[in-house]
Order: sequence, then structure tokens, then C-alpha cells
Amino acid sequence: MVEEITIEEALNLKNALFIDVRSEGEFAEATIPGAVNIPVFENEERAAIGTLYHQAGPDHARRLGLKLVAPKLPQKLTAVDQLAGDKSLAIFCWRGGQRSQFMAGLLDIMGYPVYRVIGGYKAYRQYVNIYLGREELTQKAVVLHGLTGVGKTEALVALEERGLPALDLEGLAEHRGSVYGKIGLPPSPSQKAFESSIVKFLTTLGDNSIFFVECESRRIGNLLVPSPLMSSIKNGIRVLLYAPIDQRVKRIRDVYTCGPDNNIKELQRATASLEKKIGRNRVETLNSMLAEGNFEPVFTYLLKYYYDPLYKYPEVPDDNYDLCVDTTDMKKAVDDIVEFAKGL
Repeated sequence: MVEEITIEEALNLKNALFIDVRSEGEFAEATIPGAVNIPVFENEERAAIGTLYHQAGPDHARRLGLKLVAPKLPQKLTAVDQLAGDKSLAIFCWRGGQRSQFMAGLLDIMGYPVYRVIGGYKAYRQYVNIYLGREELTQKAVVLHGLTGVGKTEALVALEERGLPALDLEGLAEHRGSVYGKIGLPPSPSQKAFESSIVKFLTTLGDNSIFFVECESRRIGNLLVPSPLMSSIKNGIRVLLYAPIDQRVKRIRDVYTCGPDNNIKELQRATASLEKKIGRNRVETLNSMLAEGNFEPVFTYLLKYYYDPLYKYPEVPDDNYDLCVDTTDMKKAVDDIVEFAKGL
């Protein structure tokens, strides 16, 4: 028998496989994190059914839907068989309508333990919006500050590897935050998917905990950091990372030239976007050096004369921070941060 449950009950299930039965287009925009897509109807099928619904009514639309889905049912069941293992199934569509009802009933007949999410993905979005609608988070942020190239993202990854909760917003956004931010990265997620990943991290973490995060502006690429998280970043425990400029330039080179032909064309296009900031002649000079693979003077110039004045972080220890760490030796730096965290 199919059991209908709320989104909160669904998210608390243990050992459950979430199955999004919406079309692949709906799934691609955003879904419940961790869900797999086994659509009842593909994009074109869903569009055709919707058109017929408006032209001829629901009965004709349902009959077309059955005609389209029936030949594919063995394929869909095989997909569930391959993914389910010993898991129970949580089925959802857009708003808990006929698609999830149909698929949940079918899987129940086939002997699976099945839950159907009341309200579907729409209920999940309401859950996310309510969570992010609060003024303050219940968790405390430990915020990594520092000039471009000091290794803030590298430190976050290392802290996570040590078992500490680290929220890599740039990683979730598939954007490194600078003018070079998209080089070598896949398309960014939708705003909805970005927010869902953040909420999943925070709810998994629980209340009254600490987490590490990089100091970010409100916008990362085309994505917006939710307001309560921005507030937590603004009011968090402040950790300054610093390093000599030669070390910072080396990190920048390692990150941004790691790709086919050292990503030269992409670097040149991104540098050209700074023309209004640094002037056409300077852009042409920098791009000529990039064409020759002469990366260090380009990155040194941009750090010293563009990014450092923009962010204005100290280059040495500063009493305005709760902890200051030299990241020249990143392992030692992370050791220091871990030791600091024990006192929190």
C-alpha cells in the first residue's frame, strides 16, 4: 500500500531513494538533492498532453498519456530495479498529482515499499523558502577571509577532508567568483538548485553547530547567496588567511591554467571584460603576455592593481580577526584552523 507523507517526513526517511517522475527538463532545472529522474513523460510528451488537455479536456489527455507511457513501463521498472537495492522509494512529481500517483501505484503493485510525497516538488520548494526566509541561521559561521589566491577554497576542501563541516559556495555555484570564475567549469546550477544544496547542508548539520565558509559577496556569478546565510557570514567568527604574493600567483596559475592549451583563449576573453576597469591598452598588453604563456606577470598585475585594492584585506596578521593563518604551508595552516576550531 502506498503511504502518503509530508515533505518533512520524507526528508527524515532513512535509506530511501527519492524518485522524481517529472520530465527531464523539470528535473534539470532543480530537484530534491539526491533524487534520481525516472520521468513518466518526456519533455515533448508532456507538452503534447498539456496541449491536448487545453484543447479537448482531461479525459483525452489522460488517454494520450496512457498510450505514450504504456510501452515504456518495462524500461522504467528496470531503471528502478537497478537503482533501488534495499531502499524504500519516495515518489514525487510537481505538486503530488497524477504522475506520482500513477508511478507510486505501479511500484506498489510490483512489491516495492513506496511513499508518495504530498505536494510534490512544490512542497519541497515551500520548505526551502521557509527555511531561507528566517532572519538568522541557527548555526554559527567560521568565515575565511583573505586576498585572492591565499587558498580559501583549498582550505575549505582540506577542512572537509578532516571531518569538519565546510560549505563551499563557489563549488556549489560552479563559479569561482572572479572574472575568471567560469573558466574550466560546467554550467552553473539554477538558483533553486543552489538554494536546495545550501539547505541540505545546513539541515544535515543541525542546529547550534559551527560550519566553515568563505567570505562571499551576495552574488556568485549569476547566483544569489540567500539572505540569512549572508547575515551569518557577516556576523561570523573571522579567520584571516594570508600568503606572499608569489605564493598567491602560483595558486592562481595552478587553478586557472589547468586545461587544454592552458585555457589561454578563455583567460583572454575574461581579461578583455576588464577593459573599463583597467583600460584597453593594459588589456592588450596582458592578453599578449597570455598568448605567449607568460602567466606570472599577468596574474601579478591583476592581484596587485585590481583584486587587492578591490578587497582590501590585510597581507599580514591583523588584530581585527579572531585567527590569522599563513597559508604558504597549507597543511600547517589547516592544522592551525582545526586546533582553533576545537576551542569553539
